[in-house]
Parts: sequence; structure tokens; C-alpha cells
Amino acid sequence: MKLSEFSFELPPELLALYPTENRDESRLMVVHRKTGQIEHKIFKDIVNYFEEGDVFVANNTKVFPARLYGNKEKTGAKIEVFLLRELNKEHHLWDVLVDPARKIRVGNKLYFGDSDLVAEVIDNTTSRGRTIRFLFDGTDEEFYKVIDELGETPLPKYIKRKAEPEDRERYQTVYAQHTGAVAAPTAGLHFTKQIIKRLEIKGIDFLPVTLHVGLGTFRPVDVEDLTKHKMDSENFIIPDLTCTKVNDALDNKKKVVAVGTTSMRTLESSVSANGRLKPIMNSWTDKFIFPPYEFRIANSLVTNFHMPESTVLMMTAAFGGYDLIMKAYELAVKEKYRFFSYGDSMLII
Repeated sequence: MKLSEFSFELPPELLALYPTENRDESRLMVVHRKTGQIEHKIFKDIVNYFEEGDVFVANNTKVFPARLYGNKEKTGAKIEVFLLRELNKEHHLWDVLVDPARKIRVGNKLYFGDSDLVAEVIDNTTSRGRTIRFLFDGTDEEFYKVIDELGETPLPKYIKRKAEPEDRERYQTVYAQHTGAVAAPTAGLHFTKQIIKRLEIKGIDFLPVTLHVGLGTFRPVDVEDLTKHKMDSENFIIPDLTCTKVNDALDNKKKVVAVGTTSMRTLESSVSANGRLKPIMNSWTDKFIFPPYEFRIANSLVTNFHMPESTVLMMTAAFGGYDLIMKAYELAVKEKYRFFSYGDSMLII
């Protein structure tokens, strides 16, 4: 398929700047793949669509405050440093994006706030990318504590406002556990502990996988021919127990629900020859899913409303069917659903 087939008009006012007051009271569009029926609900209604033996698979990655602001030595120029991933724990080496990039060269030092934290630029990786080394003598725990104090919640650039204290809680799922993401797995933001408990009471398992979401999720596709687009690699883990319960659900013809496109990518990145899920202790995936694609594990998907021409919209269309999903998006715009990370949700069954 072509990039232009995923373009649509999104009025700017539909891009959610803030979440709903209560996580589970965002709107929920329910899309039925077999019949094409579309329903309009509230997120807490999601429990009614599932029964005993079904399983939900959710990404328990934890967002860390990846956006730092430092000052360049000598000139004092303010530089944004966005932490992408840690390359070496012992030496505190990181892949980062810097802005404005033209001012940052190999050998430059950056100073952060009133702390003792200093970083040295040791390599250029892309036009905006750099490898930096933090000059820090403390333990890992102490280092991350400093980052937590200095860093800002990494709201996507599409959300055109400064991060606020409340974002620390709201741009994080209630089940976040393993630190490593620079962007939230946003379909999970709608879940509350009460909803998870209601699912469990019905005999529905809520199972973890971990995929540390990188900025590649938001990287624009700049080629018309989608087969030429390459996704950034992301680190993922699939526990044994998750595999056992997902495979049992498949064997018993139950629903397997991927909570978000990151969970879906994780599941589709570890499938055995007989179409069952395999455990993974530590691996990387750059899987790019777009129509046509045969999904092997999940048969239901919870997701948000995505930006035009985004890779996550392409995956959603691959799962729900291109024509039906583009029709649903047209209806979402007409019905004024809220889009993107803090927006409303869609359930495809």
C-alpha cells in the first residue's frame, strides 16, 4: 500500500492536549470486524465485551522523564537533550537527540541545572542524534534519581504545550513496571485498577509483556512505497506465564486482546511455526505491520485514534481492515472523538 492512502483531514481542535478527568471515562468506539457495525460507548464498558477465559496482553513498560534541558559550556546556550536509550550502563553512554543540533559538536560539554550532572558529546549519529557520556560517579540508582529530578515528562511534540506536574502520573499506565520507554503505550492509559479487577473477577487474565517504546513510534514515514520504510528497533520481553496463558486461550478459541499497537508488535515478533506465542527473555524488534498482514496471535485490539500517515494507523488498518478502519476514522472526525496520546479509544473485535 501507499503512504497517501493513510492521509485524512484531522481538525487541529480534535488533537487532545489533556486526558479526560477520569482514565476510564474517555469515549470508546467499538468496531466489529465481521459485521462492520460501529458502536459508541464509554471506556469502562469494555468489560462487557469479554468473558471468562479471554486474556488481555498489556505493555508494562514505564516512561521515564527523558527530556532534559542543559546549558552548553562557555556560551551557556540552552540545549534540549532527549534521552533515547542507554548504550552502556557502566560508562553512562546514551543515544540522544539534541535541539538545536547545529550548536552541538563532538567534544562539547553540557551542564544540567544546579546539579553536578555533566555530559560530554562523543559522537554524531544523525543530523540531530548524538552519543553522549554522562560524567557521573554515583550508583545506577543515584544516576536515575538525578534524571528523575531533572527530567521532564516526554510528551510527544504533537501535544503543543509544556509538560505539567500532573503528566507524571497521567502519561503513565497504572500497571507500568519496567523503566525504559520514552513514550507511553497510550492505549493502556485508559485502564484503571478497578477495570483490571473487574476483568479478573470475570475470569479474564491481564497479562504483561514489555516493549520499551522509542521515538520511532512517532517518526514520520517519508516514502510513498511502504515496503521501503524501516522501523526503529525496540527492546522487548515476553514472560513464560504470558505465553502459557495466551496459548491456552488460543487453544480454547478465546479472545486474545492486544492492549495497544506496542503489545501487538511484541506478540507478532515472537510466533512459533505452529502459530503460538514463544517466550523471549530479551530481544529487539523492528517489525513494521501494514496491510495486508495476517495476524497470528491477537484477535482483538484496544488502541487510540492515531495521526494521519502514522505507522500505528497502518497497523490498526491491517488489523481491522483498511476500508472499515478508514470509515471508522471518518466517523470519529464527524463525531468529534479526541485523537492521539491523551485522546479517546477504539476497540476492534
